[in-house]
Amino acid sequence: MTVLDAVRNLGEAIQNDERFLRYAKAKLENDKNAELQELIGKFNVIRMNLDETMTDENRDENKVKELNEDLRKVYMEIMSKDSMVEYNASKVDLDGLLNDVNSVIMQCVDGADPKTVEPEVHSCSGSCDSCGGCH
Repeated sequence: MTVLDAVRNLGEAIQNDERFLRYAKAKLENDKNAELQELIGKFNVIRMNLDETMTDENRDENKVKELNEDLRKVYMEIMSKDSMVEYNASKVDLDGLLNDVNSVIMQCVDGADPKTVEPEVHSCSGSCDSCGGCH
């Protein structure tokens, strides 16, 4: 078996893992959610208008403030949707799996025994303010 064969087997195992399946389902639900897609479209339009207003030579600070507030409101509405909450939670779980996989691979590259190596344990508070860098 080649390394690429092993990676393909790993890819298949990841796609069969419950964390990936949960993420894929949540992503599909978001893609099919017309209300959410409309909000995302609205968010993108406001963001484009804000970008355009920010680069205008005669920038209207009140307009910038208004667009920023509109953008924040739409963002909060998007992020409060149950389907988006589920998507984000499932993505955190999938990212954890991928971090574990990467940890084991990197330890093996550094000479660890592939048969006994365990993923490195990292604690993340969720705040990047006190972080020294991602795993």
